Amino acid sequence: MKPASALKALIGMDDGVLMRGAFYVLLAAAAAFLVIDIREISTAEVARPGLETLPEVPIFLPPTTAPGATGAPPVQPSSPEEVLRKPMTFNLVSGGVLVAEGTIDLGAAGRFASEVEARGEYIKLVSLNSPGGSVDDAIAMSKLIREKTIATKVAEKALCASSCPIVFAGGVTRSAERDAVVGVHQVFNAGIERPSPEQAMSGAQATTARVARHLDEMGIGAGLWIHALETPPNQLYYLTPAEMLEYRLTTDARPVAGPSDG
Repeated sequence: MKPASALKALIGMDDGVLMRGAFYVLLAAAAAFLVIDIREISTAEVARPGLETLPEVPIFLPPTTAPGATGAPPVQPSSPEEVLRKPMTFNLVSGGVLVAEGTIDLGAAGRFASEVEARGEYIKLVSLNSPGGSVDDAIAMSKLIREKTIATKVAEKALCASSCPIVFAGGVTRSAERDAVVGVHQVFNAGIERPSPEQAMSGAQATTARVARHLDEMGIGAGLWIHALETPPNQLYYLTPAEMLEYRLTTDARPVAGPSDG
């Protein structure tokens, strides 16, 4: 068809036809961009060793800008970044305190279980200092802590962020010392190799549901996880002492129910 004839045909079209055509073009374009965005996110995430911390990502994340957020953490965590980036280590110190420090890498739960098996009744409390990491490992550690009726703590100027509060939630008693830095944000399941957009979305939803169910079983208030869901992975929602108590992330030193106590 010649250009002049095409122009005449276009002019002669009904306005409704033109509007529907434009709508479908825009809808197709939006769908294409959405698929591209999700695919880029899913392929970018696939290289993650666990679910949270990457070597090039800052350890000390900025506060979320979500409405109602408290803003910056109370203090800057005292541990150097290079200490927190290392795979999690376990060191039993006086008083039955097991210091768990570093990133919750894939396999951290296995090492923790071996430590608990070897140390047995000597471990009374796990003191956490971690920027987070593998959610699967965090849940496994949390469940073992509750099973063995061990307490948890975040010491003064220590960091417990991302998936670390999941571990913290396992304690039969839970304390955060003054100026402890505790924060949460969204998690993402990167366990599938080169996931499709559908797999990436399904994995994220399944991980979210698994964490929410675990926190509920540990007796943690739903408000904590709502803050996490509202906060992008490159930010943190920093919890105040009042919020930690409100959501029962910290306790008043009375033991909470164990797995078999209902």
